Amino acid sequence: MTAPWASLEDEGPAHVVLAFDDNRLATLLFGHYGRNLALIERKLGVKADSRGNHVTLEGARDACEQARAVLEHLYDALRKGREIAQGDVDGAIREVTSQGSLFDFDPSEDRQSFDEIQLRRRPVRARTPAQDAYIRALKRHTLVFGTGPAGTGKTWLAVAYAVHLLERRMVDRIILSRPAVEAGERLGFLPGDMKDKVDPYLRPIYDALYDLMDRPFVERAIQSGEIEIAPLAFMRGRTLSNAAVILDEAQNATSMQMKMFLTRLGENSHMIVTGDASQTDLPAGQVSGLSEAVRLLEGIEGVGVCHFKAEDVVRHEMVGRIVAAYEKLDAAKLEAAVARTSRTGA
Repeated sequence: MTAPWASLEDEGPAHVVLAFDDNRLATLLFGHYGRNLALIERKLGVKADSRGNHVTLEGARDACEQARAVLEHLYDALRKGREIAQGDVDGAIREVTSQGSLFDFDPSEDRQSFDEIQLRRRPVRARTPAQDAYIRALKRHTLVFGTGPAGTGKTWLAVAYAVHLLERRMVDRIILSRPAVEAGERLGFLPGDMKDKVDPYLRPIYDALYDLMDRPFVERAIQSGEIEIAPLAFMRGRTLSNAAVILDEAQNATSMQMKMFLTRLGENSHMIVTGDASQTDLPAGQVSGLSEAVRLLEGIEGVGVCHFKAEDVVRHEMVGRIVAAYEKLDAAKLEAAVARTSRTGA
């Protein structure tokens, strides 16, 4: 790869040409119909034109340097045999823009600012600073809370870390749990055994498992009990030792259920609790166990708390806009409520 600058001293618009030595990898790097380059253009405010295995970047010097860093980082990943999707491109953009000065960026070094989880199938790397902090917390703490809006990767990264622990035999099993609270629907009587009854509630976790592990291994692990699915209500009275335990959609756990669940933690176990306090399906007036637990336990030794925001959404950029719009609405409602209270008090 080469990247000659037109003029390094010029503070005006920059012009840089990158040449990649493998035409096939360059095609994968640029994306179908150049969509990866289009994303870089939109996010960094540069112009990127590709021809063969060359790409020309034009724009502000800092933006061009960031675009160069993104492309070289992604190309290095492709040379190592990894696949890249648009989410990886977005993650690389977020990473280089969070690093500050990028002029000493060297993609040949395996030193990474964002942490990752090593799995047999493929490494799972953080795509945002919040995800990076979350992975670091998972590695450092016994109990970790991940709170924030949908699409930020809370559950997916929790499952990835649990799989990491199981593959390295640091735990004997993975236990997946979720409160069986209906989100406004009436599911009625569900036939089958306990697994069949709770499967609809745990589908997002299954999706993550199948994405991170080979399907036959997942099915064998479920049959052997290495991966256990259990409703939150069935946790009472158990001691969960040598296990990676995940409670998803924890905003729908009551205060008593949350206390019961957290006190199940046994020797050599890791517990991860995820949820979005703004999407609770509990009856009006009932306190969410997630919000209460975070408030009580944040700052306690061995407990990590990671808060995600709308800007941390990685699912689709439209999801981030939707979440931001609802957050704005909630803020307006709160402001109106405070104003009404002030008038009433006056």
